[in-house]
Amino acid sequence: MAEPSTPLPVAPRRPGKVLVAGIKALRPKQWAKNVLLLGALLFSMGFLVPTAWAHALLGIASFSLISSSGYILNDARDREADRKHPRKRHRPIASGALPVPVAYAEMVLIFALGLGLAWMLSPGFLAVVLLYFLTTVSYSLFFKHIVILDVMMLAACYLWRVAAGAVAIDVPMSPWLLACTAFLALFLGFNKRRGELAELSELSPSAVGQTRKNLEDYTNEMLVEFQAIATSGTIISYAIYTVLGSPTPWMLITLPHVLYGIFRYIWLVNVKREGAAPDETLLRDVPILLTGALYCITVVAVLLLAPATH
Repeated sequence: MAEPSTPLPVAPRRPGKVLVAGIKALRPKQWAKNVLLLGALLFSMGFLVPTAWAHALLGIASFSLISSSGYILNDARDREADRKHPRKRHRPIASGALPVPVAYAEMVLIFALGLGLAWMLSPGFLAVVLLYFLTTVSYSLFFKHIVILDVMMLAACYLWRVAAGAVAIDVPMSPWLLACTAFLALFLGFNKRRGELAELSELSPSAVGQTRKNLEDYTNEMLVEFQAIATSGTIISYAIYTVLGSPTPWMLITLPHVLYGIFRYIWLVNVKREGAAPDETLLRDVPILLTGALYCITVVAVLLLAPATH
């Protein structure tokens, strides 16, 4: 394998290959994060209402386009640093497969489409989408270089997704659900930094600062502590939500699914050296996927069969 600092040879840019590169630049795997917009649909029992499904799916489409425009902006700005990274150097813009002017044109187009879909839902949803985009842009331009705040800004993006799901179907937002999401996002974010640090340290100690400068400010020991705090917060806030914030305290029986998913993810990070790309880790690990499916089935069963007390 070529050294990370060695630029990849640029193949002739044929229209078909540029189109494929443009699709890859959207990072479709990352769209899995937008499943968080279905949280409000699930816990409010909106899944029984066809129009709620239509609004939620339209919201997911809008968020997917807007988030992809942010990814393109980030990749275009970071293309030089990405070329020194063992994995990111293969991204379409960093590798040269997608010309930068074409990337910016694609960004503007999908951003406009995403805003159009958001406006079709409601002005409130459009406002949330814009706040989400401003958060991602501020992260790309500024906060990604500041230790701790970089992960906290990424966590805020998850919160905007959950909020958008509630606004899309016009239901109240549970503060406990937002707290669970915040801690879970911090859990994934600090594990991502831990995975990146391990990945680059194994390659070359000098590669850490070259690919992401603020990684030099993190240590594995510190990230383990952050991981422990975020893990505890996630589990405790979810347990409280099931008893005090959900329609029925019988939701507590879903806690084992959450515990297993979190413990499994920690195992993947610690033993399998995963976590540097959370979307890839979550989408290819069969036990976590099965746990997620069983969790959703259990939630639906509890909401339909257990008596509501709130």
